[in-house]
Amino acid sequence: MLYSTTPAAEKRRLFRERLATGELLRFPGAFNPLSARLIERKGFEGVYISGAVLAADLGLPDIGLTTLTEVAERGQQIARMTELPAIIDADTGFGEPMNVARTIQTLEDAGLAGTHIEDQVNPKRCGHLDGKAVVDEDTAIKRIRAAADARRDPNFLVMARTDIRAVEGLDAAIDRAKALVDAGADAIFPEAMRDLSEFEAMRAALDVPLLANMTEFGKSDLFSADQLRDVGINIVIWPVSLLRIAMGAAGRALDTLNDEGHLTSKLGEMQHRADLYDLVDYEDYNHFDQDVFNFTIAR
Repeated sequence: MLYSTTPAAEKRRLFRERLATGELLRFPGAFNPLSARLIERKGFEGVYISGAVLAADLGLPDIGLTTLTEVAERGQQIARMTELPAIIDADTGFGEPMNVARTIQTLEDAGLAGTHIEDQVNPKRCGHLDGKAVVDEDTAIKRIRAAADARRDPNFLVMARTDIRAVEGLDAAIDRAKALVDAGADAIFPEAMRDLSEFEAMRAALDVPLLANMTEFGKSDLFSADQLRDVGINIVIWPVSLLRIAMGAAGRALDTLNDEGHLTSKLGEMQHRADLYDLVDYEDYNHFDQDVFNFTIAR
């Protein structure tokens, strides 16, 4: 009731233990706290919080317009509603290396299990769009070194995302990833890999956990969890999928309202009131109220 019962530090410890087993951990993207609870109920291993989703939630494009305050606040709202570890997208760290350090400590305080910092030039672009630019290796290394040095909980996962594959090719991505691991990255997020062979090449070159981004309508094919497991991927995210599905359904419902004047034909597609009440623990709150407000006012 209210929030998760597992402290953030314990979530991080358990997450790092499970990540060390080498198994594939599935992190669907939550677009709000309620969807994070649904992800947990459906048996997934973690929750991902996408920068693109956070921007879209504010009606903004994913080009670095969100602030650390906005991201951390929304991340805290989502992370505290689930027992699962939550990884959040921190874009380029919201500034120079000192800003990156502050970002890490702010996200720790917000209860997140980890984050990734990317090597794009500010203002950043969606990782699956053309026209991206990356910073030089020295700048990328400074960002990750600042992140690793700033954390106070050693179990907080500092992941480095590199977008250099789309700019300079796979060999450059492998070289950049190795440099970022040497700088202190616990894991690598190689963005916009073209096919499974590229993930395999990254796996052969690196000893740290790897993340695969299975975002729709992007540069990468949409591989199954089994396919990614077979090439040694450790975390797979579907960052925007639930938001896309929800917005698609909302659009169709509004069309139905325009056409029919009611939503009777859509009832079968809706989450039932009973399921919603179960997801938010309505009954537990009801018992809590009865226990607390057990007095009467004298007349």
